[in-house]
Amino acid sequence: MGKATVIPFGPQHPVLPEPLHLDLVVEDEKVIEAIPQIGFVHRGLEKLVETRDYNQFIYVAERICGICAMGHSLGYAETVESLMGVEVPKRAEYLRVIWHELSRIHSHLLWLGLAADAFGFESLFMHCWRLRERILDIFEKTTGGRVILSVVKVGGVVRDIDATMMREIVNTLDGIAGEYRTIVQTLLSDTSIKNRTVGVGYISHEEALNLSMVGPFARASNVNYDVRMFGRGAYGDLSDFQPILDTSGDCYGRVKVRCEEVLQSIDIIKELAAKIPEGDIAVPVKGSPQAGAQASNVLEQPRGECYYYARGNGTKFLERMRMRTPTSENLAGMMKALEGCDLADVNMIILTIDPCISCTER
Repeated sequence: MGKATVIPFGPQHPVLPEPLHLDLVVEDEKVIEAIPQIGFVHRGLEKLVETRDYNQFIYVAERICGICAMGHSLGYAETVESLMGVEVPKRAEYLRVIWHELSRIHSHLLWLGLAADAFGFESLFMHCWRLRERILDIFEKTTGGRVILSVVKVGGVVRDIDATMMREIVNTLDGIAGEYRTIVQTLLSDTSIKNRTVGVGYISHEEALNLSMVGPFARASNVNYDVRMFGRGAYGDLSDFQPILDTSGDCYGRVKVRCEEVLQSIDIIKELAAKIPEGDIAVPVKGSPQAGAQASNVLEQPRGECYYYARGNGTKFLERMRMRTPTSENLAGMMKALEGCDLADVNMIILTIDPCISCTER
């Protein structure tokens, strides 16, 4: 038995897109324990509900994380709408989901590029981010923004998508899907990728449930849970929605689940684009949440279930706004996946879990 050594991993590390900080307890080349250090980029955003009214705070919420921006503005808006009894027009619900699923594609392509970079697969990294640019171009044409969209408001959305633009979106996604399938086939069949990921960072189905894991991280361990399956908003009008699952529970399974979710999101957008009803895109919202009124909401972010809670106090300023992000839920699973792994595999395990530190440290 070797002597235990504590090695700091992050917050600055070539493979990490965000400042994740772990203390790795290592014996020889084996990680026997991983201890997360949370709070390195804490910004106190939830406290701002006391100085920004419920309409202004939506712009704070979407800046919790750039990659998850659309989801946070949507989750916050739905929570306040529930708090105030606001019913959103059907067309606005469809538009919200279309942008949210585009955001999921954007997030997964960004993640896949970073994972490819960690593998040393530089050409794959460039191809993934090239496809992602086309998603950002759609955002720019439909909202004016490329990452922070600012398109959701309490009561609906601020912009519409006309029929011509909707057809252009579908055509663009068809083109992306064709190229993406070739990329994914190359990735998942590559021998060197399998050597690095198969059997690495294993989490069993029972462990995933006991550790309350969410998102692709959990679904790769065959946890059949995805908030979209509850059919809230436009998701309820989908002909059939089944979460993407895998039984392997390792890094390879997590890569596979995310890769397939991109194609699933493309199918969702195409179906909703064909079904979108005519009508208003917003309703006027007046007044303030009642004192003591409470509401909660869950939303499937790219990384998993995100929980939102709000409480009113009779003024336009909320008394409390709380978010529990998917990475917060997945930290225990990430520490478990790192236990017993080789030190050289730490990078790969963390990237396949895809932690979002900006979301976690609000």
